[in-house]
Amino acid sequence: MTRLAMPRLRRFLSDEDGNASVEFVIVFPLYLALMIMSIELGFVTLRHTLLERGLDIAVREVRLGTGTVPEHDDIKQIICDNALMVVDCEQNLRLEMQPADLRAFNSLDDSVDCTDASEPSKPVRGFTPGQQNQLMLLRACLRFDPLFPDAALGSALETDTSGQSAIVSMTAFVQEPI
Repeated sequence: MTRLAMPRLRRFLSDEDGNASVEFVIVFPLYLALMIMSIELGFVTLRHTLLERGLDIAVREVRLGTGTVPEHDDIKQIICDNALMVVDCEQNLRLEMQPADLRAFNSLDDSVDCTDASEPSKPVRGFTPGQQNQLMLLRACLRFDPLFPDAALGSALETDTSGQSAIVSMTAFVQEPI
């Protein structure tokens, strides 16, 4: 019995058919995870860039405005109009603005307060329009749904109870005189 099994066993062990499929099974998940992570990171970067663009345009309009005091909803609308391709910007964007003293600089609070879809809506947090020639700090927080929430990068993003992640952008400007 052993004489019959040994040649077959040697033939089986020396057979190289199927080696490529073993390599494929080992390497393909890594390539797939890398590709999914690249797509997710690309969309996060795109959202952040568009939020920055909208924030810059809104601040420019506020700075060079006609002397009117900016309102929260007006600034939010300008940001959302110029942050192209940001889904549900009006519902997922939260603004915070306050004056800063140049001599005793006080930044915005370290804890970023973003919207949370699972909680009831919150009132405007710390939105003080400011006076002429006053340094203003404006922070925008945008909540978004990751494309692949359970995959590589999507699972590493910090999320709230509704599964949304946040992008935070901050800028400073001086209210121009009339």
